[in-house]
Amino acid sequence: MPTHTEFELDDEVALKYPKKYKVFLLNDDYTSMDFVIDILMSIFHKSYEDAQRIMLEVHEKEKGLCGVYSYEVAETKVMQVKRKAKDNGFPLRAMMEEE
Repeated sequence: MPTHTEFELDDEVALKYPKKYKVFLLNDDYTSMDFVIDILMSIFHKSYEDAQRIMLEVHEKEKGLCGVYSYEVAETKVMQVKRKAKDNGFPLRAMMEEE
């Protein structure tokens, strides 16, 4: 009696990709531009030029996109911004929203 060890799938398997989340820095009247640039370079690994561009976006448009990440990474980045800002006496905030 033959045994079958191979299976065929008649239907295509629908893969669901994990949701992605945008992380933004929010403008305030107290955090220095240099500190925002430092945050963008140290936490979000942006080049100096990209960090300057995003910092100006935050300043002019009230928020600036830092990157798009999985939920866990986005959440971690938001917490890192909060901790580093608090440690340096700034009210800078980050937020995440589903893409």
